[in-house]
Amino acid sequence: MRNTAKFTTAVLAAGALTLGLTACGSDKGSTSASASTSDTSGPLIVAASPTPHAEILNFVKDNLAKKAGLDLEVKEFTDYVTPNTATEDGSVGANYFQNQPYLDDFNKKNGTHIVPVVTVHLEPLGLYSHKVKSADALKSGATIAVPNDSVNEARALKLLAANGLITLKAGAGNEATPADITANPKKLEFKELEAAQTPRSLDDVDAAVINGNYAIEADLKPASDALVLESAKDNPYGNFLAVKKGDESDPRVKKLAKLLTSPEVKKFIQDKYAGSVIASF
Repeated sequence: MRNTAKFTTAVLAAGALTLGLTACGSDKGSTSASASTSDTSGPLIVAASPTPHAEILNFVKDNLAKKAGLDLEVKEFTDYVTPNTATEDGSVGANYFQNQPYLDDFNKKNGTHIVPVVTVHLEPLGLYSHKVKSADALKSGATIAVPNDSVNEARALKLLAANGLITLKAGAGNEATPADITANPKKLEFKELEAAQTPRSLDDVDAAVINGNYAIEADLKPASDALVLESAKDNPYGNFLAVKKGDESDPRVKKLAKLLTSPEVKKFIQDKYAGSVIASF
């Protein structure tokens, strides 16, 4: 039986605001949530986005963890802030939801000390639409929804640039915004939304750039439904297991890292996600 606590988008906002960002998750009072990361005798509590991260972790929990001697607890969060703040303050022992550019930006802005342990998979970012069948069919003045956090917005703009829809100024990096667009032949307009809201915007905009996990949660199939999709080759946005600096040597973390990069997990990812999530090991 899975011991998974789901988190909605309200109550922990105050806690995350102390680090300069609004959190969208809430702890519903699990007694094990207060376990310190310095105590390695209890279960390893891992914060994760529901799809695919928690699904992958629950596969490990249900099929591999017991044999490896790992007591694993999975907590689901629906935002990209609370998993890091909870890891920093010790409410959880690890998290699994993010990529390196996002983590670098988060640590810099919030003074946190989260570090990657092992990269597990890539979720290709894609452009989706309920109104057109191809990117070329977007009309002049079309509105495109993009994630509003700095790294994912830059990633979205790079995707559009790679497919000829816009041009970004030379050197535009992981903090690129629409202000860095130097050519916009279709006169596209951009609607900046929280990443989790982008799938819900599809009926209101002409197209939306959606993170892979949120696309899957919205019953979109990135491999077949995206108008354009990130290439997996040389992609820096692989998602990894992460911990607070100093906890990398926790034996529970080491066990989970090994299980997350096992042949069994690779097969699970391939079978379940059919190219919409790609194993990175």
